Amino acid sequence: SEEAATVFFNHNELINQYKQHTHEIWTIYLKNKTAVGLWSGRQPFKKSVSLNKQNLLTAVITRATIKLSKLGTFWRYASIAQQPLKEAPGLIYTKGIGEVPLLQMCTFSIWKNAEALKQFAYHSEEHRKAIEKTRSLQWYKEELFARFEPYQSVGIWNGIHQLPQLKI
Repeated sequence: SEEAATVFFNHNELINQYKQHTHEIWTIYLKNKTAVGLWSGRQPFKKSVSLNKQNLLTAVITRATIKLSKLGTFWRYASIAQQPLKEAPGLIYTKGIGEVPLLQMCTFSIWKNAEALKQFAYHSEEHRKAIEKTRSLQWYKEELFARFEPYQSVGIWNGIHQLPQLKI
């Protein structure tokens, strides 16, 4: 819940330790729109019942566990599939996260709208090929794709408020 998140970000010991060693913190509050797949064997996201149809921003989490036998193939192609992100129209922010480095990967991105996300995901030749390879090579042991509505932005990243329209 938002209340639990606020308590966590304001009072959790680990977060407070991070705050002592950083210059910037950016927290984005999200409402789930859709989620397909599993994260460590379960579906952690429930669809929100209070989405704002006027808010076109779309955040995405992709998370996958790569099969050990497919690690080399996956990582050789990953950088190729990511190339179009540098110039993707409508991309506001993206970051790759290694939950268990090299084996479990996660990406987080924020887009101006769902159409910009779809254009990158399905019309970028490199990313489209990555989707095809995912199906044909079956390099994931588990995968999850989730879309969210960012509805609140607290803090800064790279010296600016990345989502000023959501700033509290």
